[in-house]
Amino acid sequence: MIRIVTDSTCDLPEAEAARHRIHVVPIIIAFGTESYREGVTIDPPTFYRRIEEEGVLPTTSQPSPGDFAEAYRALAAEGADTILSLHVTGKLSGTCRSAEMAAEMVKDLVRVYVFDSLAGSAALGYMALEAARMAEKGADAATILSRLEAIRRRVHFLLTLQDLRFAQMSGRVGRLQGALASLLNVKPIIYLEDGLLDVAERVRTRKRAVDRMIEMMKERVGTSLPVRLAVVHAEAPEEAQMLLERALQTFNAQESFLEDLAISLAVHFGPGTLGLIAYSI
Repeated sequence: MIRIVTDSTCDLPEAEAARHRIHVVPIIIAFGTESYREGVTIDPPTFYRRIEEEGVLPTTSQPSPGDFAEAYRALAAEGADTILSLHVTGKLSGTCRSAEMAAEMVKDLVRVYVFDSLAGSAALGYMALEAARMAEKGADAATILSRLEAIRRRVHFLLTLQDLRFAQMSGRVGRLQGALASLLNVKPIIYLEDGLLDVAERVRTRKRAVDRMIEMMKERVGTSLPVRLAVVHAEAPEEAQMLLERALQTFNAQESFLEDLAISLAVHFGPGTLGLIAYSI
């Protein structure tokens, strides 16, 4: 039996994760000396309230190898003989490395294949969902991994930020940090490519940023090919719903969802962030 493991940067509706028995290992969120497990001991309202009250950003860290090994052992005890462990881009996080170390720790108990999504958020969410669905239909690990590689090549992820302070203060966004340092009163459009973030365009208004995200996604996936798409947001539910409605009117979406951006990602991008994710089926 194949089971799917991912981490809490995976923006997938909770009901879908539960329905397909996708096991989520939480990222660690730390306010000073206080550590929390994302989605378990801290929720988004508490996270945003503490940032507002304390005026400082928490730090994030990957689950330990022990956390992953515990999850793998539990799934093996439930009958899993193979585990596909799908995670946030290894170019911006050590999560994949922790999972690989854990896989070595349990190699005599269960086979674990660690897959670097080179992405995160709903892109990772769709990978986990497709992997679980394929496993339920009897696909073997090699077939599922081949499909994941195809999605990884085709997925497109665009973001626009409302507040640049978070990305400027974050130590986890690589070259994006420097690119944003000199921007004032500008709404950047950020894209994910080969596991790294960069600024695609700089526009003056929020409306223009959203318009350009739709236009840029049209350039990437077209409007006629069937796609799966998602919208994610950080504390911007109404704007996110409007973006989703526009996306559904524009693209040939065979499946879609709207989800909160994981707080382990929102800490680097800030409230008001909107994201559009899509890939051709």
